[in-house]
Amino acid sequence: MNMKIDKKTLQKIAHLARLEFDEKDTEKMMQDMSNMVSFVEKLNEVDTTGVEPLTTMSHEINALREDEVKTHLDHEEALKNAPKKDADYFRVPKVLE
Repeated sequence: MNMKIDKKTLQKIAHLARLEFDEKDTEKMMQDMSNMVSFVEKLNEVDTTGVEPLTTMSHEINALREDEVKTHLDHEEALKNAPKKDADYFRVPKVLE
């Protein structure tokens, strides 16, 4: 099966993906997207019998710990080493005008 991207499909994909391009580039975009779909469709040729679907690409296992109630920094202790502070908060340089 070889899916060809037509102009209507291209416009829908462009809208969903927030793509903007000149009308003169439409033919090139349709060809490029058709090539991408054809490349991905090659995966249909692979025999996946007995292969479980992946939920992640990593073999790492999360090492979770039990939640424990512990003492935490009080307000004064947290602000103690701050380079700039007022009575209640850390002071940082203004980012937005």
